[in-house]
Amino acid sequence: MKKNKGLHWPIGLAIAIMCVISMGAWTIVETAKEPVEESNLYMRNYQDADAKANDIINDRIAFNKQYDMQYISKQLNVNDAEIVYKITTKDGKPVNDANLSIIVTRPQVHSQDVTLNNPKINDGIYKFNTKLPGIGRWDILASVEIGSLKRYYNLKVDTRFDLKPVVY
Repeated sequence: MKKNKGLHWPIGLAIAIMCVISMGAWTIVETAKEPVEESNLYMRNYQDADAKANDIINDRIAFNKQYDMQYISKQLNVNDAEIVYKITTKDGKPVNDANLSIIVTRPQVHSQDVTLNNPKINDGIYKFNTKLPGIGRWDILASVEIGSLKRYYNLKVDTRFDLKPVVY
């Protein structure tokens, strides 16, 4: 007969608990290595965007009733990034007096943000030229104001591929 037959379960349970605790600590250490940034989807912090969500939606509806805005750039290149928007009224007349500002940002890291103002405007076409700090995925956040109307646009683009941008 074995005298220590009842020690297998407590030892196994202790080893299992130690494994769970060590895996939890490993998870915390690994996730702490990655940067965590707040969202700036509407070119503001998420608390303000959440508090004013209905206003943002109503502004978008009012803007879309009177104006059309299209992203017409072919592809976003790193060394010579040309971001082009076309703004027209619903009946197709070009709008040259819009206040358009753009932030080109990484999806999770804001240290490489590029803010663009003062575009070249010609017949409703707004052109911004810049150089991006790196290749890969980018978000193009645009804020347009015409009079009292305001609208936000978010495009997902990638400098590595000639893909059609996704509008949000």
